[in-house]
Amino acid sequence: MKSKAAVLFEINKPFEICEVDVEDPQAGEVRIEMAAGGVCHSDLHVMTGHMNAPIPAILGHEGAGIVADVGAGVTTVKPGDHVIPIWRLSCGECEWCTGGRPALCNAGTEIRWSGRLQDGTSRFSYKGQEIKHFAGVSSFSNYTVVPQGSVLKIPDDILLERAALLGCGVITGVGAAVNGAGVKPGRTVAVFGTGGVGINVVQGAALAGAEKIIAVDLFESRLARAEEFGATHVINAKGGDPVEQIRDLTDGRGVDYAFEVVGLAETMRQAFDSLAKRGVAMVVGITPNTAEVTIPSLPLAYEERVLTGSLYGSAAPKVEIPRLIDLYRAGTLKLDELLTCTYPLEEINEAYDALQKGETLRSVVTF
Repeated sequence: MKSKAAVLFEINKPFEICEVDVEDPQAGEVRIEMAAGGVCHSDLHVMTGHMNAPIPAILGHEGAGIVADVGAGVTTVKPGDHVIPIWRLSCGECEWCTGGRPALCNAGTEIRWSGRLQDGTSRFSYKGQEIKHFAGVSSFSNYTVVPQGSVLKIPDDILLERAALLGCGVITGVGAAVNGAGVKPGRTVAVFGTGGVGINVVQGAALAGAEKIIAVDLFESRLARAEEFGATHVINAKGGDPVEQIRDLTDGRGVDYAFEVVGLAETMRQAFDSLAKRGVAMVVGITPNTAEVTIPSLPLAYEERVLTGSLYGSAAPKVEIPRLIDLYRAGTLKLDELLTCTYPLEEINEAYDALQKGETLRSVVTF
């Protein structure tokens, strides 16, 4: 079948809107008619070459849609079901899956780096040329094909433009605070970077009951929104060293948890330097391929500070996303407020321009 899609043919070039061919789903696969695809920084990292991925490809790893048809043997969903595609496929049997960390499963890693599905082939082509998948999702195509194991059925009453945000930005941010770091009530938190994922770290820290939540960014508009999502203090890093300002706000002590959601070695070091004794610095942002971070070694032993990371909210998405939906329905999770703009697919390049300028928290493209 034919499908309208945004294809990345070259690094540092804009998306091209093409009518691609989408093959029928094979055994164990699901074809989804996408309703919305989230505009995320991770795709931007691929576009700029900061993160490796095979191209030409249809990017997009966050989204929601409706099952169009299924391949042989698919039992978990049926045509007409509302679904979220999960961007890290998991086998369900390895030590990571059975240990509650399915995002670390090798099955997801293989699909992510190959740009193909489990049988080693792609379901996309354009004028006879193979077009690669991205993260096993490719939500910037009106129709996409994903493995059955990457599909989560959701209630029909959740607007798909909102549901799309749950597939990456919300679970990654909220999960980093609640699951990854395990923020405890009454503790202090700093969040470096308050874009679409960072704002959800703020939200997660607030949900966990943190007493002081310090948001750090370069954009005043984002800092203002961070306060809406639970930040008690904001710091514009343009105005001076954020580490010094964080220590001033904590009477010289530092914070119990610092989250880096920018993807820069500099801000990773700042997150580490802002910690109190026994504090945890958690890296959520994606760095360029060759980036390295240098930290002083003494605080690791003498102050028992920790530097670690969180992938996909350190969560099991098929368990965590339904919980987030419950919080949204209860009015506890801010989801409507997160969606800043909606763009037609034809304006996807404008959507990424707005993202780079800090004009949006989270936006989606629709079909």
